[in-house]
Amino acid sequence: MAELQFFTGTMDSGKSTLALQTNHNHAARGRSGRIFTTHDRTGQAQVSSRLGLTHDAIEVEADFDFWRYVVDSLTQGARIDYLVCDEAQFYTRKQIDQLAKLVDELQIDVFAFGILTDFRTALFEGSQRLVELADRMNVLQVEALCWCGKRATHNARTENGVMVTEGEVIVVGDVEEQERGPAGDANVAYEVLCRQHHRRHLTAARAKAVSLAPEPLPFG
Repeated sequence: MAELQFFTGTMDSGKSTLALQTNHNHAARGRSGRIFTTHDRTGQAQVSSRLGLTHDAIEVEADFDFWRYVVDSLTQGARIDYLVCDEAQFYTRKQIDQLAKLVDELQIDVFAFGILTDFRTALFEGSQRLVELADRMNVLQVEALCWCGKRATHNARTENGVMVTEGEVIVVGDVEEQERGPAGDANVAYEVLCRQHHRRHLTAARAKAVSLAPEPLPFG
């Protein structure tokens, strides 16, 4: 039976790498699939891994219809056994419903990969719907680490080196790489943190600055 599977983890936990490996494994067994993504870190219609692996993909815009795409492809004689959907957190609720329908009605396997929560610790729309509908939810075993060495559980956004908890939900960037923000007036980067240091807004840079600050004199 076909399944809707959701693979999730923080940034830097290997989701895109696993998406590409999943596609490779199924294609090697003679299955035919399609790869989808949206807002990839490269800004192009491809799935890219931080290990340097890439694969062309179909860009999922806000009005993209998975059901219509697959039905039209099958009608034209194409074969589709599975879908690999990267950056699924950015998909709309309606698009996740379409993926579930493809599994139930056409017996097409769907492997979705995405982050659970945004930099505000709120669930992404696509991820929330996947949690509600997925046959199986898999937390990636490759654990990203906070600067302190503990398991990273939260994604932090920084602007000009300062952690922020407000702003546009979707701003494309990467871990330890800076990109201009939506207004072009701030350098945006991302960092994975444990819950404690996310709550305290204590990024690696800020922790280093604090540790380098002179200690107060024992008198005065």
